[in-house]
Amino acid sequence: MIETVPNIASTDLADLRKVEVTKLLKRVIVPILNNDIVSLGMVRNLRIVDDYVYLRLYVGSHQPELKEQVISTLSNLNWCKKTYVELCTIPKVRTTLAVSSGKGGVGKSTVAVNLAAALSLTGAKVGLLDADVYGPNVPQMLGLGYFDIQVIETADGQRFIPLEAHGIKVMSVGLLAEPDHPLAWRGPVLHKIITQFIHQVEWGELDYLLIDLPPGTGDAQITIVQESPICGVILVTTPQQVAIADVRRSVYMFRQVGVPVLGIVENMSYLLTEEGKDSQFIFGKGGGQQLSTELQAPLLGQIPIHARICEGGDRGLPITLSDRDFLPSQFFAEIAKTLIATFTKPTVLNSG
Repeated sequence: MIETVPNIASTDLADLRKVEVTKLLKRVIVPILNNDIVSLGMVRNLRIVDDYVYLRLYVGSHQPELKEQVISTLSNLNWCKKTYVELCTIPKVRTTLAVSSGKGGVGKSTVAVNLAAALSLTGAKVGLLDADVYGPNVPQMLGLGYFDIQVIETADGQRFIPLEAHGIKVMSVGLLAEPDHPLAWRGPVLHKIITQFIHQVEWGELDYLLIDLPPGTGDAQITIVQESPICGVILVTTPQQVAIADVRRSVYMFRQVGVPVLGIVENMSYLLTEEGKDSQFIFGKGGGQQLSTELQAPLLGQIPIHARICEGGDRGLPITLSDRDFLPSQFFAEIAKTLIATFTKPTVLNSG
């Protein structure tokens, strides 16, 4: 009796081909980051349908050539008739970063605002998208009240015009609501608003766009991460173990979509007294370093508690701008320098 080899099921064949495609895509390297586009989370929604490859490529405005590199690389597949690449970017925005936390109350928005300010002080063009639909505090922290958001007509349709505060371009869901009115949006409406804020804001030329995410891992967070060309996330935590546990859940969400964790910022690390003592660890100690070790991601900074940080947010002038010599301001400046070094090609000096 002659045995016949069963045909490979179409789903199994697609899975095998997907592995093959992914292996080839890992050959496409982003020079400055010295990593491949798969590991950097730039390739999403990869699908194999019959003899065709479909994928979405999330890039910065300065990286359109990666699309042709992907198509050229996959042309080596003898079974692939055509590769369809949907290029996803925010026009004129080079680098999009997310600021996230596992839970509320850890000072995520305070970190986002002061980090945006620190980046701006280096001369970079910075935008801040406040996508925290549950607590949009960025406008207040930057001295912005309720404004009618201007909408203009462009060749690509209607676009929101961001506001500007302290040299930082700002868009926030909080600008859509009157003072003291709740943002009671449900699923479909929330998804639509978030998508509009990602794709329909006329930012102009930006070096960095920071997205202040809602805390946790719900629908709003997943929508933002999936729809944005986020090339890295900064995780904000406090030292205690309860906060650390929540951050772990957030990390799982980012890893599911392939967004790399750039580092950890431990906020409220210790109480900074007027005498400059830093020995009062009122929320515990070592949580940020523990996370850093677990995730193999750098501990970018440990920001102490001080009344002046809170006061700066309440009066709309971030401490990083009002007092550059203040110790926490210097910490934010160091974090900004680290991020710039990560995403900027080093300058080669001529020895002659």
